Amino acid sequence: MSEEKKMSVTGLTMIVAVNMMGSGIIMLPANMAQVGAISLLSWFITALGSMAIAYGFAQAGVFDRTAGGMPAYTEQSHGRSGSFMVSYLYYISLAIANVAIAIAALGYIAPFFPWLNSTPVITAIGVIVLIWLTTAANFRGPKVTGRIGSFTVWGVIIPVAGLSVIGWFWFNTETFVQAWNPNDLSLMEGLSSSITLTLWAFLGMESAAQSAGAVENPRKNVPLACMLGTAGAAVIYILSTSVIMGIVPNVELANSTSPFALVYTQMFSPVVGSIVMALAALACVGSLLGWQFTISQSGKLAADAGMFPAFLGKVNKVGAPILGMVIIGIVQTLFAFSTMSPNLTEQFNVLVDLSVVTNVIPYIMALTGLMVMMRKDKVSAKVYMRNSIIVCVAVTYSIYALYASGAGAVIGGLIIMMFGYLIYGFMAPRFEVNPQVVKPMNSISKGENL
Repeated sequence: MSEEKKMSVTGLTMIVAVNMMGSGIIMLPANMAQVGAISLLSWFITALGSMAIAYGFAQAGVFDRTAGGMPAYTEQSHGRSGSFMVSYLYYISLAIANVAIAIAALGYIAPFFPWLNSTPVITAIGVIVLIWLTTAANFRGPKVTGRIGSFTVWGVIIPVAGLSVIGWFWFNTETFVQAWNPNDLSLMEGLSSSITLTLWAFLGMESAAQSAGAVENPRKNVPLACMLGTAGAAVIYILSTSVIMGIVPNVELANSTSPFALVYTQMFSPVVGSIVMALAALACVGSLLGWQFTISQSGKLAADAGMFPAFLGKVNKVGAPILGMVIIGIVQTLFAFSTMSPNLTEQFNVLVDLSVVTNVIPYIMALTGLMVMMRKDKVSAKVYMRNSIIVCVAVTYSIYALYASGAGAVIGGLIIMMFGYLIYGFMAPRFEVNPQVVKPMNSISKGENL
């Protein structure tokens, strides 16, 4: 690709910001209101941690010669089993995240069809219907999916970004103060209660480095775009969630399934609120459609690389891995039923925590591969030290996010991980093993040292 046709740092920064924002913010004000406005402080910690993670992945993308993403970074430091585990956990984390996105979409659809919220079972069925509709829509290949997703995402971004600017004209200091700490939490309790919610909004930043080959001066511009894009999204996140807590009383916001529609209703009129609600619902469905495609492609790429069973890589005439889509659709259905709750917000929280755990573990494993790649690239001591410090910050933040996810989510993530090791046991024989390093058990005599 010629330099004239390559993407500028401005263009890549916009892509990074838009990719992250998507539907990640759409339910957060209601979830954070349950903790109180004190939860807003976690945005600053998460923004710094996320920028460190984004920078680490940007550097890894520059040094990696295989364009293999997180599994390739991980293999540098943790070998083939680590690479498999990252592929597996990331794959499952996307499935969990898709259920959370479906719940967010249903939260914005339900006011138009109140019976969807009548019982937990009906709500779960509604979520599952959305999952299978968007799965089936991908059977016709990626072309239509890409067009729909690039259009519908603005149904979230425009209202959220708009609120960040114009919402201050309706901001009431007294309303914000009353919402600050309704549960009388300590500072650490307030931060720990919301850190996974804020990190959820930044998940996906690892995809930014995948465009390195199409960018001018990637060693400089990819890390810069990752940092600027993450910072830009952080500013909009912080402003929008702050202003909404100064407009809508905390109790109303905490019980809402469509917080941005609620705030536009109070700012303007029910008609405007309904329009925002419809746009947000459309955006969530579009986002879910796109992520269903992404997860199916992730499974296919892992199958093509020999990491997953071969049947996950089989495609139809238009390149859609239908069998893989059906299987991951079943997995999502199981997650939707197993986390069923009388309250959409509670179910959303459970899924967000579990998604963060299964996403952050691959982050930690992949980021640690950067040190090996820098050694192989013979970078200067200054570059090595700078990047190593940033990786340490990113990993430390990720470990804190694991802790803040709570025992339930960590145990759930551990159980998912153990099933991954079971699956790897069946996959491992296909990988080449050096016979001089590993001997069959029956070839070891009593006189040999084990």
